[in-house]
Amino acid sequence: MQNIHTENQHYKMAGTITLALRLVIGWTYFSAFWRRLILENKLDPDTAGYIGQKFNHFLPNALGIKPIIEHLVLNPDKLWIAMVVFTIIEAIVGLFIMFGLFTRLMSIGVIALAMGILLGSGWIGTTCLDEWQIGVLGIAGGFILFLSGSSYFSMDNFLLNKEYRFTNNKWFRWLGSGNLSLKSNSFKTISLIGALLILSLTLFTNQYFHGGLWGKLHNKSAKPVIELSDAVIDNNTLSFNVYRTEGVDVYGSFLIAIALEDAEGNIVLKMEADELANLSPNVIKNIYVAKVKPGKHSLIIPLGAKANINLKHEKLIHLKSSVYILKLTDVSGIVWRDKVQVK
Repeated sequence: MQNIHTENQHYKMAGTITLALRLVIGWTYFSAFWRRLILENKLDPDTAGYIGQKFNHFLPNALGIKPIIEHLVLNPDKLWIAMVVFTIIEAIVGLFIMFGLFTRLMSIGVIALAMGILLGSGWIGTTCLDEWQIGVLGIAGGFILFLSGSSYFSMDNFLLNKEYRFTNNKWFRWLGSGNLSLKSNSFKTISLIGALLILSLTLFTNQYFHGGLWGKLHNKSAKPVIELSDAVIDNNTLSFNVYRTEGVDVYGSFLIAIALEDAEGNIVLKMEADELANLSPNVIKNIYVAKVKPGKHSLIIPLGAKANINLKHEKLIHLKSSVYILKLTDVSGIVWRDKVQVK
């Protein structure tokens, strides 16, 4: 009996020590709901801040869950449902963690949400490894909260003190808070194995996304990268695909020139910033939710956007079969090239 009392006190102390962690993690997730629905409506697909576009930004370099992300951004209706469900889950997990209600169950939710952030966007971060840090710390914090549960300042503790019948069941201790009734060696083993697995995941993703352990450090958010493909000239139309796979997620790549050169470097066709800014949206066929579109002074390509562009021009009529090079120039001075097939 004395041992059980002592163990109960240990869990109460652990739950009290992790109070600050519980409150901060809880607000981290609940605030996502607060920002998207209370402060602004970021669940409206027709607004610039639509969360689905942010989700599209994850796509190019996601780890393991890329097929899921691509399926959703190819199906806007399903994407919207997923974003609503995701936001509701974040709100429930965050609020319940802050109140300490079913703490251990919600801590599993924290781990799952953090894992999604890590695998989807762990590569994003302009000055720091922002999303990677959020992901790995969320997983570690969720694991700690699972071990500790919550204590004096929680709804779980209120329910335990009221001695409701269901709180005496073993399942409540594993889903809520309180003594897990584990032997000391078992608890140590679970703590050690969990910590080592989380450390392994941390080191692996740090290396995979950023080269943080060996080799050259890389930051895929530092500058834009555009993949060009399927460049074809058919009669009077230049057709090609663009897909932006790297760069800052909060604003696009700004194309200020599209040029076609022959094998000797002579310019056959060149469209500059003003002309690109006035392109008809009809010449751009967007594939995902993030859209390539004319801007005020350039053609804007957001992170994760993929589109087929068809440019008609009289200078393209009856071109001789030869080697042509398509050149896209970003406002930063970066140039992307691709060979063009003439049909």
